[in-house]
Amino acid sequence: MQTAERPQAGTASSAPVLWSSRFATYLGSASAAVGLGSMWRFPYLAGTDGGSAFILIFVLACALIAAPLLIAEFALGRHSRRSPPQAAGAVAREAGHSSRWNAIGIVGSIASFLIFSYYSMVAGWVLAYTWKCAAGELTGAGPAHVAEVWQSFRAAPLEISAWQLAFATLVILISARGLQRGIEAANKVRAPLLLALLLILVVYALVRGDVRGGLAFAFGPHFSALNAHVVLAAIGQSLYAFGVGQSIMIAYGAYIDRDTSLVRTALTIMASILLVSLLATLMIFPLVFSYGVNPAQGPELVFEVLPRVFAEMPAGRVLGTLFFLLLTLTALMPSIACIEPVVAWLVQRAKLTRASAVAIAVAAACLLGIGSVLSLNRWSSWHPLGWLPLLREKTFFDLMDYLTANVMLPLGACLTSVLVGWQLGARFTDNELPDSSARTRALWTWLLRYLCPLAILAVSIANVVS
Repeated sequence: MQTAERPQAGTASSAPVLWSSRFATYLGSASAAVGLGSMWRFPYLAGTDGGSAFILIFVLACALIAAPLLIAEFALGRHSRRSPPQAAGAVAREAGHSSRWNAIGIVGSIASFLIFSYYSMVAGWVLAYTWKCAAGELTGAGPAHVAEVWQSFRAAPLEISAWQLAFATLVILISARGLQRGIEAANKVRAPLLLALLLILVVYALVRGDVRGGLAFAFGPHFSALNAHVVLAAIGQSLYAFGVGQSIMIAYGAYIDRDTSLVRTALTIMASILLVSLLATLMIFPLVFSYGVNPAQGPELVFEVLPRVFAEMPAGRVLGTLFFLLLTLTALMPSIACIEPVVAWLVQRAKLTRASAVAIAVAAACLLGIGSVLSLNRWSSWHPLGWLPLLREKTFFDLMDYLTANVMLPLGACLTSVLVGWQLGARFTDNELPDSSARTRALWTWLLRYLCPLAILAVSIANVVS
C-alpha cells in the first residue's frame, strides 16, 4: 500500500503519481463515478420503467457489463502509466499490435471534454439553486412563481454562465492542487458530507412523506412492465452511471498501485453507485407523492417540482438548501474526473504544470459551453446539423449530449472490449488481475468479448432510433 506523497505530474521527477492508499483509490474512483445521473436519473427510470424489476436488471447490467468494462479501462491506464490518449496504443504496441488503438483514449478524452462543457453548466444550475433556496427566493412560493423562477433563469445566459464559471472555479481550485493534495483531500471532505446530507434528507422524507405511495411507485415489482425497452434502459443507465467510454478510469487507473485489486475497486464503485441511487430514490419519491406532484420528469423534477415541494413544506428553506448543496457536491468530483484525461495529456505531452493544464482545459471547456448556455435561450431555434434528418431538431446542447452519449462513448467502450478481450491475450489479463482466480479471469475475458459489445451496440441502436 502506498503511503508516501508522490511527485506531482509535470515535475522533474519521473516517478509516477499514485493514489496515496487503497482507500484513496476506492474513494477517488467511486467519487468520480457517482454523479448527478445516480441522484436524479436513476430514480426517474426506476419509477417509470418497472420499479424493482428495473433495479434487478440494472444490478445485473452493472455486474456483467459496466464493471468488466471499468476494469478494462483501469487495466489499460495502470499497465501503461500514460495519459488516456496514449495509453491504449502503448499497451497494444507492447502486445505487437498497432498504436492506432490510441483511438480509444482520444475519443474518450474528447467526449469527456465535451461532456464537461455542458455538465458544468448543469452543475451551475444546481449551485445557483443552492443560493436561491438559502436566500429565501423560493420560500413560500406557489407553483406559478417556482416555474417562473426556473424559466427566467433558463432565459438569462449571463446568469447561467456566471454560475457555471463559479462551479468551474471550484473544479480548478481542487484539481490544480494535484492528485493527493487536491482530489484526494477534497474526496475526504466531500464523501462523508454528501452521505450525511443524503441520510438527513432520506430520514426526513421517510418521516414526513408519503412512504407507501412513493416506494410503491419506485420499488414495486412491476415485472409486467419488463420489455426490451426497459432492459436496454437499465443497461444504458449502468453504462451512464459508471462513465465507461469516457477515458476517466484510464486516467485514474494510471494512478493505481500494482498491489491494489482492480476487481475490488470496480465492486466498490458498483456498491457506491447502487447505494447513492437507492438512497436518492428513497429521498425523492416520498416527498413528491406527499405533495401530489408528477414524479415522471427529468430536469423539471429537480428545478420545478422539488422546489415547489420545498416551498410548501415546514423548514423547506433549510431542506431545499441542503438538497441542492447535496447535488452540488454530487456533481463536483465527476466534473473534476471529466477534465482529468485532457489534463493528464497536457501534462505528459505538452509538459505543462498541472495548474496550467487544469486552467487551460477548464477555460476551453467553458468557452465551448457558451454554445450550450445560449441554446437554452437565444440560440434555441438554431439547429447546427439541421440538414441531417436524425439531428434536425437538436440544439447545440442537445447535439453535444447526443453525440457523446450515442456515438463517442459507445465507440470507445466497444473498442476497449475488442482490444482487451480479443487482442491483448492471457498474459495481459494475468498481469492485471493477479489476485483473481483463473475462472474469474476467463469470465472477464468472455464478457468483454461477447456480452459487453453486444449490449453496447443494442443500447446505441435503440437510442438512435428512439
